[in-house]
Amino acid sequence: MKKVLVAIIALFCSVSSFGQYSSGGFDLDKENVYYGIRFGGTLASITGDVSVGTKVGLSLGGVVGLRLSSSTPVFLESGLYYVQRGAKDGDYEITHNNLEIPLVVKYGFKATDDIALLPFIGPYFAYAVSANQKSVKDNLPDPNRVYRNNMGFKLGCGAEYNKLYLELGYQFGITNIWDSDVISGHNNAFFLNLGVNF
Repeated sequence: MKKVLVAIIALFCSVSSFGQYSSGGFDLDKENVYYGIRFGGTLASITGDVSVGTKVGLSLGGVVGLRLSSSTPVFLESGLYYVQRGAKDGDYEITHNNLEIPLVVKYGFKATDDIALLPFIGPYFAYAVSANQKSVKDNLPDPNRVYRNNMGFKLGCGAEYNKLYLELGYQFGITNIWDSDVISGHNNAFFLNLGVNF
């Protein structure tokens, strides 16, 4: 866990090197490269052969985005996140700690003169750095038998006002998170992130 947090802090420190390319956040009227910091939470669950209820987790990351067209406000955004997923059902709780790289396409349009809306969709690629559980449940696999590499899709909508950024969305996993040929499961999560774009 400490190594993960140190890596994320190092990412934030290195993000300043992109400043020379920044135009000060999203600008729907010209080409630009932007970067940002995100902090928020997830409401995650596991679905599949065995479904488990929702669990609240944390999300922390940094992003870099690139405008793809000089005539249309379309952006490609990627970055690195630390995301807690998992599930909770009564006394049973499981947590998957993931490093995640999203690759989403955003389309921006002005809601007002000061507010830009940015719906997005795209895949994410994740690696489970650890997994743990608080109690044993017989009909679920050992969380240590997590298939480390997993992927899925995320969709949602962001809003920016004066460099402040807010987004709400949903992630649905398409790969089996369990390293098992008998039981399949998928990580899904609603997410809410706050941040700043530079």
